[in-house]
Amino acid sequence: MNMTASSSALVWFRRDLRADDHAALHHALRQHARVYCAFVLDRDILDALPRADRRVVFILQSLADLDAQLAALAPGAGLLVRHARAREAIPQLAAELGVQALYYNHDDEPAALLRDAEVGALLRSRGLAVHSFKDHVVFERDEVLSASAQPYGVFTPYKNAWLRKVDGFYLSSYPVRRHAGALAPLTPAQRRPLPDAEQIGFEALTLAAPLNGGSRAGQALFEDFLARIDRYDRQRDFPALKGPSYLSPHLRFGTLSIRRLAREAWQRAQAGERGAEVWLSELIWRDFYHQVLFHHPRVVSQAFRPEYDRIEWERGPQAEALFQAWCQGRTGYPLVDAAMRQLNQTGYMHNRLRMVTASFLCKDLGLDWRRGEAYFAEQLLDFDLAANNGGWQWASSSGCDAQPYFRIFNPVTQSEKFDPEGRFIQRYLPELAALPTPRIHAPWTAGALELAACGVQLGRDYPAPIVAHDEARQRTLARYAVVKTRAIGD
Repeated sequence: MNMTASSSALVWFRRDLRADDHAALHHALRQHARVYCAFVLDRDILDALPRADRRVVFILQSLADLDAQLAALAPGAGLLVRHARAREAIPQLAAELGVQALYYNHDDEPAALLRDAEVGALLRSRGLAVHSFKDHVVFERDEVLSASAQPYGVFTPYKNAWLRKVDGFYLSSYPVRRHAGALAPLTPAQRRPLPDAEQIGFEALTLAAPLNGGSRAGQALFEDFLARIDRYDRQRDFPALKGPSYLSPHLRFGTLSIRRLAREAWQRAQAGERGAEVWLSELIWRDFYHQVLFHHPRVVSQAFRPEYDRIEWERGPQAEALFQAWCQGRTGYPLVDAAMRQLNQTGYMHNRLRMVTASFLCKDLGLDWRRGEAYFAEQLLDFDLAANNGGWQWASSSGCDAQPYFRIFNPVTQSEKFDPEGRFIQRYLPELAALPTPRIHAPWTAGALELAACGVQLGRDYPAPIVAHDEARQRTLARYAVVKTRAIGD
């Protein structure tokens, strides 16, 4: 579409809450004389969430920041925010504004694809143009395929192909500021005050300081991480250290550009920085899981490797009690419990501990990975369907390129290795803080007198282990034997 003096467009923001380096916004500004920007607090999504949800607070903070970014780019510009069903609100806004086109960035989650197809079909039937763009990953959909033009199911060859393909072009930014004069000023009638959490039916929660929403908060985290990225490869697995980037919520909601982050990591990796190379690999995992979800949407409810859906998981009242103990951080295994309490208190969990807690649920407690995936989906501030599903299927050995089913994390060994001084455990399990280092990883190994001297009584102050790891390991090997037997038979 060529720009005319009267042409106008609507940019629909979703998981891309920033004005900088924004693909859809860039293209709309270049093609139209007036560009409006909108976000819908989609009731199809929000109505299914618990009323105390940190993500809603993060989004609202990010919307306020985005509104300020737009106003800084052009006098009178701002963000139109509606609390409604997006599939109804976007066509209604397009009609009210009299635009000729809709622009948005891709979201490859199955429900989003259905929603976007419905909205797009309706607008096209009314004579509007609809344009969508890649923005939330570096490479999407069919951009990285095998030599036989098939999507990869194993990470390492995918990563190698990704690295062969990437260059400065794919990591370059979409300039917005130079075209910002096309941002349309909003009339008083169009501009509405941004709602707060309570106005849309949610609790007004306070986010932990490093996890606030908005591009400015994300930028501050990014700058902090760049000052220590050279240590990332050595410190990322230790939850008591400031090792991770803490940028995952900003990637999830697009308050920072993935191209900008990947460009910084790629350039540093090209220069031989090991920490940046390892972090870049984590960003590639993110692309990998998104292309898996796009090509295999069945993984939302089924194992990527179908034979793993024949595993018989524990069920019944005892299984429910085990699940509740896991959710509440009272399994009797300190590292697992500290990790779950971190999640419940902050909405964040360290990546190493996501693997440990997931392995414990599936391979110590014998519970279906989908139950843990759903709990993480409810609690994680950075919840992303593709990454969460991929991570849980990896831990349960049911996914693409997953850990072997016989690899079962020992929660005590993991604790001793990655929280050697017990500092992380002490932070989230203060009832165990007085235990000496060797005992804090496995309190049940201490004698009654030693426990009493530290003010701890198992079963009263802290639970005894709800399962014995060695026995659980044997049950898991037997449980997974159905997969091995079928594979041999096939």
